[in-house]
Amino acid sequence: MSDNSRTSPRLIKKYPNRRLYDTHTSTHVTLADIRQFVIDDVPFQVVDARSGEDLTRSILMQIIQEAESQGEPIFSSDMLKNIIRFYGPFQGMLGSYLDKSIQTVIDIQAQAGAQSSEAWSEFLHKQMPVMQNLMTQYVEHSKSLYLNTQNLFGLFSGVSTKKPGEGPENNNGDKE
Repeated sequence: MSDNSRTSPRLIKKYPNRRLYDTHTSTHVTLADIRQFVIDDVPFQVVDARSGEDLTRSILMQIIQEAESQGEPIFSSDMLKNIIRFYGPFQGMLGSYLDKSIQTVIDIQAQAGAQSSEAWSEFLHKQMPVMQNLMTQYVEHSKSLYLNTQNLFGLFSGVSTKKPGEGPENNNGDKE
């Protein structure tokens, strides 16, 4: 493999017949092959064979859509609705937050020294209640920081940062 092939992304051309052609290997590839490129951290770019338009994001979304329709999805309907609501003035902030959050999980996985995705999956399955609790705490903390920041700048002066169960009543509605 030449140094150039390591630095420049693999070029995948998408033809009108919806076929994907890997110019590096001179073979047709599938979405499953491109998913494996992602897993193996192989740099690539998908372009329209006629116009040269970059279609990489579109192909990645197709891979996510296929993965979501198989097995247990990552994104619930409520979560997808909330993501859609963020398009507009706050989409940059949400995109950055999601990107950093996912990178944090990847960094934790690397630090844990997971030998394979199977070992990591088994670990997560056994540790799911603990991980869910940690993620809930992380999300609540992030929400609190975000709301406090907004309140600091006076953007949402009417938004309360009080968590359920805080204040004069507990979760059962009883006075404490």
